[in-house]
Amino acid sequence: MQKPYISPYLVSTEGDFDLKKSSTQPPDDAPGKKQCGKQLKKNIERLDELQHRLYAEDSRSLLLIFQAMDAAGKDSTIRAVMSGINPAGCQVYSFKQPSKEELDHDFLWRSARSLPERGRIGIFNRSYYEETLVVRVHPEYLSGQRIAIPANLEKLWKQRFRAINENERHLAENGTVILKFWLNVSKDEQRNRFISRLDEPEKNWKFSAADVEERNHWNSYMNAYQETLKNTSKPWAPWYAIPADNKPYMRWQVAKIIRKTLEQMAPEYPKVDEKETERFSEMRRLLENK
Repeated sequence: MQKPYISPYLVSTEGDFDLKKSSTQPPDDAPGKKQCGKQLKKNIERLDELQHRLYAEDSRSLLLIFQAMDAAGKDSTIRAVMSGINPAGCQVYSFKQPSKEELDHDFLWRSARSLPERGRIGIFNRSYYEETLVVRVHPEYLSGQRIAIPANLEKLWKQRFRAINENERHLAENGTVILKFWLNVSKDEQRNRFISRLDEPEKNWKFSAADVEERNHWNSYMNAYQETLKNTSKPWAPWYAIPADNKPYMRWQVAKIIRKTLEQMAPEYPKVDEKETERFSEMRRLLENK
């Protein structure tokens, strides 16, 4: 299985992640906005080349999972990082409130239908991790899932962590490389971005009163992220906790991790059969004479 790219933001795969030590800000010596933009562009150019190779090789896939609090920048990061990639080789899915059909199945079912085919990059904007994040903060949502709810909910979360880990290991063993990004935004920065959505007419559509109400549960969400990342960052499906208060820096770091992972995968263009190669000169002659 693919080994995780070692980054300062790699969440420990030993189960000892401490969210309080995870910064929302880039390091003091981080480059400025302009330089981050240049680095992002270089990574995108390289990603484009690697994605072409992955698509042509058609034997493995790459799954990118993005989770974050509202206004952390999931949408804009996905758009910025994947903007230079051939859309034929990418698939993006956003998971919102589950439908009645989805609730009639286990919690992994709807994401299983959206997994990337071989040769493609799949992107999950939110994912089955909502079941250990939002649902953990709001356990009343469990009543709509028509499942046996244990008296001790900790038992349920452990069951879901186990199911997720086993499912991701199965995917990894069958050719899907998994990268998971938690965009770690601070509560103060989230407030500023919500205010921006109110102040700028072109951002009004993004604003939701429900998002502001969820801020009342901030500590509960942080606890849910702490437990989720601690229990599900594995060598075959690592989490990266990316500082999200500075968007240019965040996008560069996400792009770099994806690029480095694809470089480790080292996809190659398929080699043409020797007999077919021998016919190339004949095919060229036929084409040039018509």
